[in-house]
Amino acid sequence: MKRVTREEIQDYVTYVEQRDEFREKVLKIKGALRIHLGNNLTFLFENHDTIQYQIQEMMRIEQIVKEADIQHEIDTYNEILGQPGDLGCTLMIEIDDPAERDVKLKEWLGLSDKIYLAVTSGEKIFAQYDPKQVGDDRLSSVQYLRFTMDGKAPVAIGVEHEKLTVETQLTSEQCEALAKEI
Repeated sequence: MKRVTREEIQDYVTYVEQRDEFREKVLKIKGALRIHLGNNLTFLFENHDTIQYQIQEMMRIEQIVKEADIQHEIDTYNEILGQPGDLGCTLMIEIDDPAERDVKLKEWLGLSDKIYLAVTSGEKIFAQYDPKQVGDDRLSSVQYLRFTMDGKAPVAIGVEHEKLTVETQLTSEQCEALAKEI
């Protein structure tokens, strides 16, 4: 996985001039890297381009100009990618109703330990995550996960939690897109 370097990041004014074109390119890439699991979980697998886009957007929105702050954004977002052979993703728990969301985020505590990618052999590779993303009594609705794939391409994604058990097979387009990122 190629990490984003400082040389690839434009100042936010220059970026704004080219934003529409870059945004269109990244949205096409995200299509095959976005996977829905059940009714409430969306995984957005990241790659070099999607991370570069996130960094540029943060710089644009926050008008970041200090070199140390730019490097901090680069380092932070590159962590999502993990190491070579890893698949990094953003998990969004999407529940519109605030009361229901509050209940589910409490019920699903421990969910991050139970998320897996399945490979052709049937082996399940469970997610790694930063424990700081999880509170004592509830999940954050956004999680950053990594899967150490060891060269194995996923064919399914699932979760085995006592309050939520679901698995979905990946489409051939998703399998191909994820295999290119390992």
